[in-house]
Amino acid sequence: MFVKRLMSAALLLILAGVALATGGLFLLVISILVSLGGTYELLKVDNMHKTMPGCITYVSVIGFYLFLHMKGLDAVAPWIVFSVMAILAMYVFVYPKHHAKSIALCIMAIMYTGVLTSFLYQTRCMECGNWLVWLVLIAASGSDTFAYLTGICIGKHHFSELSPKKTIEGCVGGVVGAALLGLLYSLFVSEQVVEMFHMDIRVLFTMIGAIGAAVSQIGDLVASAVKRNYGIKDYSRLIPGHGGILDRFDSILYVAPVVYYLLVWCVS
Repeated sequence: MFVKRLMSAALLLILAGVALATGGLFLLVISILVSLGGTYELLKVDNMHKTMPGCITYVSVIGFYLFLHMKGLDAVAPWIVFSVMAILAMYVFVYPKHHAKSIALCIMAIMYTGVLTSFLYQTRCMECGNWLVWLVLIAASGSDTFAYLTGICIGKHHFSELSPKKTIEGCVGGVVGAALLGLLYSLFVSEQVVEMFHMDIRVLFTMIGAIGAAVSQIGDLVASAVKRNYGIKDYSRLIPGHGGILDRFDSILYVAPVVYYLLVWCVS
């Protein structure tokens, strides 16, 4: 199991590195595939993955990315609105085949696995995005790593019943660790990145690391809450040793939009 987990992690790291470094259409395609995979996993927990509302959800996620790529973030609101309306209309047409909570899960999938995931791509599309996008991974992975190490060493007080292994000490360690990684990263970025922002880059990246790490842990628990509600251990077995897409990327879904908007708000 350990070997499978290690090999899977290495392959994911390589793929993520290539996609983020390349950006453009390649990252767009990868983002669509990840979002669709996550959407499938989320819908499957309530057997909505092969239904008409589920099909509309897949189309909605793909359409969202296409509008985002062609027109930008400001142009996608109408698409999301009409996608939700289409899912609700299908709920009426096939009533009483599906329960309201199943339809709500489809709408959640558009926002959760579609919209939130897209902010990794949007951050990469920013000016100097080839530098800035790594802040998402620094916050998310830094939080996971330092929270785990701190929890193992000094963790005593449980943080949430959704995850018995999470401790308050681990959460604090994750925030501090990610903040330090953000600070360290700020020392190596190009001068062009430094000049983009109206505040000290060291303060900004440290703040992003800390805030990103804090919301990363909430993102972890959101995915866990859904699994608890539906009585499942993993979303799928797609990634050997890790589970499904949502098991592995749950924290990034929360971190990416936070990093994106913190960067946008601080641009000079």
